[in-house]
Amino acid sequence: MTKTSRRDKSPNRMLSLLSADDFRLLEPHLSAVDLPLRLHLEGRNRRIEYVYFVESGFASVVANSKDQSDVEVGLIGCEGVTGVAVILGTDRSPHETYMQSAGAGRRMAAATFRRLMTESPTLQRALLNYAYTFLIQTSFTALANSRSNIEARLARWLLMTHDRTVGNQLSLTHEFLAIMLGVRRAGVTSALGLLKKRALISTTRKVISVLNRGGLEKLANSAYGAPEAEYKRLFG
Repeated sequence: MTKTSRRDKSPNRMLSLLSADDFRLLEPHLSAVDLPLRLHLEGRNRRIEYVYFVESGFASVVANSKDQSDVEVGLIGCEGVTGVAVILGTDRSPHETYMQSAGAGRRMAAATFRRLMTESPTLQRALLNYAYTFLIQTSFTALANSRSNIEARLARWLLMTHDRTVGNQLSLTHEFLAIMLGVRRAGVTSALGLLKKRALISTTRKVISVLNRGGLEKLANSAYGAPEAEYKRLFG
């Protein structure tokens, strides 16, 4: 009987998809960590000290304008790893990354991560493929923000969150959604009301429940799906 490896059991999809050799290369340097709400994983224009393989919860990559208004540009959960800048060969980013839903994961020193990438071409290729899919995600965020109405953008974001969450309940506040969508809280309240009226979601205090995923996908239209299809194409 073949034993199930720790790689196969990892809740993080990137780790579970690595070859056995590449996982063995990383494993001694991975440390289990709790990832509480609002924990900063990367600071703006600061050296990235660690990369995080998120196993539960999710992190937002957030751009900040001169007037101090925050807008989410990317989402990272159990499908990936933080530190895309490190993967691409630099040591910092103008964005900040912090946990928007508490969870847990494993982290590694960025310097070690960078060194191990140079030791294994297959590991480097897998991580570059992930970085590519993340950049596709951010490009579709820009497309959605410029071309889609708030209801479609909200539907897209709920779908992306649902992809990275076990079950159908999402712990989210109106304030958080406003930051992520770059709109006022009143706009979020109105959009949530429309989705509830269509029986796509239900809401209680700080919790949104997905009732009709197919309906959310239809509402999101072309804003959702292409980045997810690229991830599936490259990683299965």
